[in-house]
Amino acid sequence: MDQLRTDTAFAGSIPRLYDTLLVPLIFEPYADDLVDRIAAKRPARVLEVAAGTGVVTRRMATALPPGTTIVATDLNQAMLDHAAAVGTARPVQWRQANAQQLPFDDASFDAVVCQFGVMFFPDKAKAFAEARRVLAPGGAFYFNVWDRIENNEIADTVTMALRSLFPADPPLFMARTPHGYHDLATIAQDLASAGFAATPRTSMLAARSRAASARVPAMAYCLGTPLRNEIEARGATLLDRACDVTAEALAARFGTGAVDGKIQAHIVVVEK
Repeated sequence: MDQLRTDTAFAGSIPRLYDTLLVPLIFEPYADDLVDRIAAKRPARVLEVAAGTGVVTRRMATALPPGTTIVATDLNQAMLDHAAAVGTARPVQWRQANAQQLPFDDASFDAVVCQFGVMFFPDKAKAFAEARRVLAPGGAFYFNVWDRIENNEIADTVTMALRSLFPADPPLFMARTPHGYHDLATIAQDLASAGFAATPRTSMLAARSRAASARVPAMAYCLGTPLRNEIEARGATLLDRACDVTAEALAARFGTGAVDGKIQAHIVVVEK
């Protein structure tokens, strides 16, 4: 199985389930945090890379001044199509683009933002260099990454549950990719290799992931992320069983009612 292809494949029903289940489960507080940081600088031109289904885009469209130009890009057209269909409070430009080969002129933007996307870039230094290239002098690159999976209780529980279901060949997408790029020294080195001379400013933000029942996060992770691709590769009929096993594990850890688990991420800001 081509892990790079499966880890970055957000297609089929994944965009809808990602937006309706996973976004409110784990992404919203971090979107608010990033947008607050960007809004404080009042940039005139903002580029978003790996915009996904548009949770940050929607918040920027509301929080940033009406004259601010917002361009939102993603590698996966299906994610952009869903984001555009949901819509924003004011017009933004949606454009399919590879973060490692951005189709924009040098110094085109005052801010570049990426919410939980840099972990998916095959060549992170190359993508960082592209972000730096399109930034105007004095502009800043804002992004966040998940902390290690052990500090993100629901993702960790889901991963451990699937280990029990597939002991010989467990699906490790969550640990490998979303939670696989949390070392701040490595991130700083990749930014330096990309040409950023300034020292990145980093902070850690803990939040809570809440759902009405264990079934919601089970479906969010197993059906609404590329983890689904890994499960289906082990058997097209195993998705329901995977959801059942993960829901049982979540209920065992958090109780049979509402789920409330810790999530934690690093915030990184670096200026050009």
